[in-house]
Amino acid sequence: MKKVTRNLFILLCGIGISNVGSWIYHIALNLIILDRTGSALAVIGLYLLKPLAILFTNGWSGSLIDRMNKRRLMIGLTIFEAGVITCLPFIGSLWILYGFVLVINMASSVFHPTSMTYITKLISRNERKRFNAVRSLVDSGAFVIGPAIAGLLFMIGTPIDAIFINAAAVLVAGGLFYLLPDVERGKMTTRASGNFSLATLQEDWRAVYHFSRRSSYVMIIYSFFSAVTVMTWGVDSLEAAFAKEVLLLTNTEYGFLVSVAGAGILLGAIINTLVARVLSDSWLMGMGAMVLACGYLVFTLSSSFTLASIGCFVLSFSLAFMNTGFYTFYQNNVPVDVMGRIGSLYSFVEALFTILVMLACGVLAELISIRFSVVTGSVVMLCFAIGLLIYESLPSKRKTSQSDSVLDSLDV
Repeated sequence: MKKVTRNLFILLCGIGISNVGSWIYHIALNLIILDRTGSALAVIGLYLLKPLAILFTNGWSGSLIDRMNKRRLMIGLTIFEAGVITCLPFIGSLWILYGFVLVINMASSVFHPTSMTYITKLISRNERKRFNAVRSLVDSGAFVIGPAIAGLLFMIGTPIDAIFINAAAVLVAGGLFYLLPDVERGKMTTRASGNFSLATLQEDWRAVYHFSRRSSYVMIIYSFFSAVTVMTWGVDSLEAAFAKEVLLLTNTEYGFLVSVAGAGILLGAIINTLVARVLSDSWLMGMGAMVLACGYLVFTLSSSFTLASIGCFVLSFSLAFMNTGFYTFYQNNVPVDVMGRIGSLYSFVEALFTILVMLACGVLAELISIRFSVVTGSVVMLCFAIGLLIYESLPSKRKTSQSDSVLDSLDV
């Protein structure tokens, strides 16, 4: 028991340090790009690189993830990412800098499904919800601590110094992952490299298709959740413009709005750790998505700073519940031996729709108004959240985990 607790503590520390470093890196990189170009459009370009990276990697990376040693891959990706981050301050060309950031995002897009699979293998079914609740608390803490540390670093140093510190944080996280047990006994599956080809990819895509057909309940729930997430990206892309140009907030008021969001995330995560054990993962996910969408609707319909703050707090408060429910549902209902392929391919589709939704929100903002765009996005989000809540509560659709029976029918 002590060994299990130690492993979970190491894993959470690695995730927490990595998340704090990511916030420092994100803020510092935005400032570096803005200082060099003076263009807000150049900064927006950074936001498009993440879904673009997923499009470049997730169509094929799942096939490697499921065939490779997850712990080794996690360590290798963190070391690689730290090395590329260290190069960023020495790059003069904006386009080359974008290229390096794209590579970093590609490594991150491979790391996420790899870590999800490793966590599922490491943690027993009965402990997953508790772990995911604590992980949400760690993520929320990073949201608050990361920007605070970044601000402190900018006071005593420069954004470039912050970039180097983030690279060191990523290396520390990789070192902590090295201390974790090898749940696959150090083996590298023989098909990991020699037989990786287009035929292998086609075989894996068919496996994901067959799983999706035979586990339609699971994948429809996944799709509804992804749709809610995609809509948050679209509305968030116009958040700053909405706050400044529609609500006419000052920089100080906007900063306070961000602080309100941080408080909501932290408080929601704390309460989530206390109640997650007694609530089902479906209830956490469905009600979390509903509250999130309602919070966005209040925020986008607001005409004053007070209403905007309430909406911001409500939507932030719900995140921990929604994510805890989804992660637990996903881990308990998707076969772990094909989890990399399923997660990667669905993330590929999600990234494609994210780019389309962000572009659509931008076009609507230009052709009609920012208010119309964000309200429309919030209403669509609410519809998907209602669909998620209704579908997962239908007794005729609810099924127990099919992981074992489905896995037996797949060539993994």
